[in-house]
Amino acid sequence: MSAQTLMCDLPTRFTPCEFRIKWAAGGWEINEARRLRRAVFCAEQGVFVDDDLDAVDAHAQPLVALSCVGGMSDQVVGTVRIHRGTDPATQEFQEGVWWGSRLAVHAAFRNHGRLGATLIRLAVSSARARGCSLFLAHVQSQNQTMFEKLHWQPLRDEMLHGRPHVLMQADLSQYPLCHDPLTGFVTRSVAAEGRGAGGRRGETRGERNGEERAARTDVEASLHRSAA
Repeated sequence: MSAQTLMCDLPTRFTPCEFRIKWAAGGWEINEARRLRRAVFCAEQGVFVDDDLDAVDAHAQPLVALSCVGGMSDQVVGTVRIHRGTDPATQEFQEGVWWGSRLAVHAAFRNHGRLGATLIRLAVSSARARGCSLFLAHVQSQNQTMFEKLHWQPLRDEMLHGRPHVLMQADLSQYPLCHDPLTGFVTRSVAAEGRGAGGRRGETRGERNGEERAARTDVEASLHRSAA
């Protein structure tokens, strides 16, 4: 058979359909999460000039969404960080108070289902397992409705980085404790679900409800505007 007759009918463009959301562990995951934050908050949105690193990163726990190929991690396609709250006057940690910030999803993966929402779920659930009794986040105003669909309540309007934000609080009763965040959750893309994928590890019956799925899709659709 000549070389000219050798053909491959497989698609040349491959898109991962399975993603693991977990606490970042090891240099590669942490460095790639920071690279993604720079791409979103500096290059794309212009919220920061060169780097979005701040003092919070010294004690924050980053979370990552990993695209998987053959069950192996391939790329960091989403991230968020969680951290204990500090008293503005003393800079001491506040008992039971946790925050989430720097939620970002890679531009090529924003329509893949529930990456942002699952990052939020693990953020709150893992903080709860570590004594969180109050979980807060500053959310850009245009994303308030989406977070409300994910069981968050607005507290007050604020201005951050020259943009209108809403201080919001998670309803902890909607976020079961997660004691194994290094394993985390597995989610699949909407396209994969349409091909008949069944239940996944970490997924609850409520998450397969149509309203919840719509809320998660909304989150993905506008993450490019969020500097939460």
